[in-house]
Order: sequence, then structure tokens, then C-alpha cells
Amino acid sequence: MIELAIVVALLLLGYGFGSYRERSHYQSIQKRENLLSDILVFESKYPAKETAGHGGQLVQGNVVISADYFKTFVAGLRKLVGGRLRSYETLLDRGRREAVLRMKEDAKRLGANHIFNVRFETASISKGAESRLSSVEVLVYGSAVSR
Repeated sequence: MIELAIVVALLLLGYGFGSYRERSHYQSIQKRENLLSDILVFESKYPAKETAGHGGQLVQGNVVISADYFKTFVAGLRKLVGGRLRSYETLLDRGRREAVLRMKEDAKRLGANHIFNVRFETASISKGAESRLSSVEVLVYGSAVSR
């Protein structure tokens, strides 16, 4: 009985701290997205005509984000019954957005205001076969040009 209470208490603590950290990270992301909104990102392979001939440099951003224990626990339960793993969707969203922001910061450092041919790479990282805590690495890269 006491063991169950300890497990429930730890899950609730994990949920509380994890939710707080996720909210604060999203606030940081939104603030930085507003600051870097002047740098345009395109999936197109070729730059627009007005930026052609202005050179280009490779820019990249990467991040590794880990799920908290509560999300890992809930995802494990969800795997038993099937369906979407919504707890991991926010993990991937935060990872993609953070990686794009880091790429934009790299482009800004170079004086660029457009990034073309943007590509994403993701990798799932786990601590080991016996551990259930999972992480995701997101790498985004593209060609930065200025107008």
C-alpha cells in the first residue's frame, strides 16, 4: 500500500515538474520565434531570384530533448491499448521548433535573412534496453543567403 502511494506521488511530482518545464520552454520558444521572424525559411531547393548570386552558407541547428518520466509512463500505458502517443507529440514539436530557432540564430550570426533547401533529420535516443526513458535528437540544416 505504501509502495503504491510512493509511486503515485512520484508520478504526480513528475507530471507537475514536467508540465512546468514544458510550459516554460514553449514560452521561450514563442518569444525567440517572434525575435527571429524576419529570417524566412523555405523548403524550396532553389533560392528566389532576388537572392540569387548573393552566396550561400550552410547553417544548422540541432537539439536533444528528453521525455520526462510521467510522459514515458503514460506512453507505456498507451502502447498497451494502441493509438496516438500525444505525450510524445509535444516532445517532437518542441524539438523541431527549437532546432529551427538555433538554425535561424546561426543564419543571423552570418548576416543572412533567408534559408533555403531546409531539411530535417531525427533520431530516437534511448539510455539502454532496460531503461524506458526516451529522447529525440532533431537536426535541421539549410543554405543561408542574404538579400
